[in-house]
Parts: sequence; structure tokens; C-alpha cells
Amino acid sequence: MNLPRILLACLAATPALFAAEPVKSVSPDAALAILQAGNQRFVSSKTPDGKSEAVRRAETAQTQHPFAIVVGCADSRTAPELVFDQHVGDLFVVRVAANLAGEHALGSIEYAVAHLGTRLIVVLGHERCGAVQAALTTATAPGSINSLVRDIQPAVKATKGKPGDLLALTVKENAQQVAAKIRREAKLGELAKHVRVVVGVYDLDTGKVIWAKE
Repeated sequence: MNLPRILLACLAATPALFAAEPVKSVSPDAALAILQAGNQRFVSSKTPDGKSEAVRRAETAQTQHPFAIVVGCADSRTAPELVFDQHVGDLFVVRVAANLAGEHALGSIEYAVAHLGTRLIVVLGHERCGAVQAALTTATAPGSINSLVRDIQPAVKATKGKPGDLLALTVKENAQQVAAKIRREAKLGELAKHVRVVVGVYDLDTGKVIWAKE
């Protein structure tokens, strides 16, 4: 079979694209502390006025070294850069409804760890998540929404019958299961021992991120 030359070139470049390279890194603990401090500023409305994003944009135009990966929900109210009061180039963000981690998300995480030096992965759920609410209501949904509802079902089953706010419990359980999946399925090689995966749940009312115990 004769493959187009451009496809052959892409295939030849693939090993180099995903080969680990030495890059500067912020430790997971230091990265988490930066996020926690940023969220405190966001909650207290003490974020600096007139942040110079133009300067930061120029600094990161040719390279990036985000200090944290955030796997978050696509919900318009939960932008990690705002929630954690960070700048352009600070966070490597993967967002899909219910902060799920499918194959594309895992590939993105693997790339950020191997190539960008990122060592902290945050799975960020949020209060009153609509996708989780839908999964609590039904096990099936029309179109591609069904893939979301389907992948949240393990969390729904895990919280069934537990006392308390069922939606809040399932949001947290879903985030924890996604974190466990990342730990289990992300192919990080030797870098895995340097990576920390944590779970947070964002409160839509207060703006605070509540961190789960590991």
C-alpha cells in the first residue's frame, strides 16, 4: 500500500514526538501550594488588578512549562485559570463534561508530563455538575451525550444508597474514580513516581476548591 508522503513523515516523527525530554519542573507539592494560594485570592477577591497577560503571552509564545495539569469540567463557570488565579502558560487544561478522562485526555496528560515537565495532575469536579445529575437520572441519553452518562455510571453505582446529598457524593466519587483511572492507565513510565494526582471539588457558590484526602 502506498501511503501519502505526508502521512509517512508523520509516522516517522511519532517516536520523537512522544520521547521524554529533560525539562524544568515544579514539584507536585509546590505546584499544589501555588494553586491553593491562587484559589484563596480568587475566593477573597484579592486577585491582582491589571495582570499583564500581554507580557506573559510574549514570554510563552515560543515555549511552555505549565506547572500543573487540570482535568476539569467543560462547565462555563469553572475555568481553572480563573479559579486558581493563574496566567497564560501556567496550567495545562483538559476539559470535558464531568471531568472525564478518555483516551484523548490521557494522551494529553502523558504529553504534558513527558514533554512539558508537569508533575501535578488535578482532577477538578464541581458542585451541581449537570452531567453527573443527568447520570443520576438515567443510564442512557441521546447522541454522544450517552458516552458521558455511561462513563459516570460507575460513580453512580458506588454512591447508590449512601446517606447525604447524592449529587454531591457522586460528583466527588466521579472525580476520585477519574483520578484513579489516570493513576492506573496513564502511561508515564519512570516519570510516574514523580507525579502526584489530587482531587478537588469546586464550590460554585463560594468559589472555594475543597481538596479530597489522598
